[in-house]
Amino acid sequence: MKSLMLAGSLIGVLVIMAAFKNLQDKQAMKKIQTTENSKGFAVVELFTSEGCSSCPPADELVEKIQQDNKNRQIYILAFHVDYWDHQGWRDKFSDHQFSERQRQYASWLGLRTIYTPQIVINGTSEHVGSDQGPILRTISRELDQPAADTLTLQAKVEAGKLKVLYKGVGEELVLALVQRSAHSNVRAGENSGRSLSHVQIVRGLQRVNMSSRKNISMDLPKDFNENGWELIGFVQQRKDGRITAATRVDL
Repeated sequence: MKSLMLAGSLIGVLVIMAAFKNLQDKQAMKKIQTTENSKGFAVVELFTSEGCSSCPPADELVEKIQQDNKNRQIYILAFHVDYWDHQGWRDKFSDHQFSERQRQYASWLGLRTIYTPQIVINGTSEHVGSDQGPILRTISRELDQPAADTLTLQAKVEAGKLKVLYKGVGEELVLALVQRSAHSNVRAGENSGRSLSHVQIVRGLQRVNMSSRKNISMDLPKDFNENGWELIGFVQQRKDGRITAATRVDL
């Protein structure tokens, strides 16, 4: 009888352990998501800064666009440039590579200078970042055009890194790690005393040669957590900046 009871207890333990392992496996798989898009889309890149008094209206506009278009293929990326940092307030989200990206757009689009706030849509048109009418019309036009290519992403947080796999065709894949929202209390510069709200803040950027790499590892910021972040990826032509496919993965 004791042997039967011991065997029954052991079976019970094994069942519980198997169920726990299955739950762990399911939870781990939630961190791996695949998305694919072949419909019309709009990648909306905002170049902004907390040190620029003209920028908050542009930040508010992209937040409104995001709220009003939750089920549409609109990918908002807020790049905080660093060339305002010497004006009395250092934007904690600023990065020099974001300023360099904006300069690349100036070259592609034939502009003599860079400025904030600026919005670039699908790499082919630029607007003053707070100029709502032309921005909305351009987004609507891009959504009506079928995507030239498709892109599939997989992403998994592992050992403090973001591991990314992709499937797609093109010259260059651009990966942007995005924090969905944040607030800042600005204590100096042109926006001194203001509480600023931000959405879709780019916190990491990586460019990948699609002919040579399929497995990518991205560093994660120290304040990263698995709530309120996403990965946006898009295929971009090197010769003119045109974006031909885009998708996102929730983290």
